[in-house]
Amino acid sequence: MAELTVSVVAADREVWSGVAKQIVARTTEGEIGILPGHEPLLGILGAGEVRITPTEGAVVTTRAEDGFLSVENNTVTIVAGAAELL
Repeated sequence: MAELTVSVVAADREVWSGVAKQIVARTTEGEIGILPGHEPLLGILGAGEVRITPTEGAVVTTRAEDGFLSVENNTVTIVAGAAELL
């Protein structure tokens, strides 16, 4: 089964990293869902939650704002000015 390599980074530290089967994030255009095989994407984060469904374990929720979301080759990078686990 394909999976996503995910990294959520705040300006001063890494907030979460691991492998996931799904990501849901808020952009300035609205919510977006990302699954393995997603087309390359660069989006501007809107203030709100990022929900990560790891390949194992419970959903991880972070709050992120002032940054961007990048998707390429099943790698998702979320870089935010401010981010924290909820």
